[in-house]
Amino acid sequence: MNTLSKLFLTTAALATISACSSEMSEEEQAIYDARQAEEAKPTNLTAIVQGNPDLSTASTMVAISGIAVELKDDGPFTVFVASNDAFNKMDQEELNGLMTAEDKSELASMARFGLVEGDLKTADIKKAIADGGGTASLTTLQGGDIKATLEGEKIVLEDGAGNKVNVLEADIESSNGTVHIIDTVLQPK
Repeated sequence: MNTLSKLFLTTAALATISACSSEMSEEEQAIYDARQAEEAKPTNLTAIVQGNPDLSTASTMVAISGIAVELKDDGPFTVFVASNDAFNKMDQEELNGLMTAEDKSELASMARFGLVEGDLKTADIKKAIADGGGTASLTTLQGGDIKATLEGEKIVLEDGAGNKVNVLEADIESSNGTVHIIDTVLQPK
């Protein structure tokens, strides 16, 4: 075998060995895929809400109201965001009126009523309730108050209209605050 043929075979063998050694095991591939998925997740409050299909009505409301810009980079905020099912409980004519009105101030006011300055996790809210003798008052960016109490271990919110609201999913972290998904739309009055 001549030198050129030996060189060609050696190069081919090395390329094959390199290709085989760069393949990942199933476990390594799963770890790699999980890391890639984690890096691709939304990071700010607006992206979290927009990225969740169960929050599409709230996402639309936030976008139309104009407060999405506030939620994008400012903060930290705690957001109590209503699920699509919660919006479906509302009077649909009222909701459509809010979403299509030329004056977006009422819609923005409703959206800001679900926002509290600061990053409050469940443990923080429970501590505030305990420190308040069984009730905590959370001041919203709209200027109203949400009352928080405990029923067993469950946090129950009361809005300005006296509606009782339950947290369905808590402590969804973002780069500028925390999201809590609720079962009823918070109303300022």
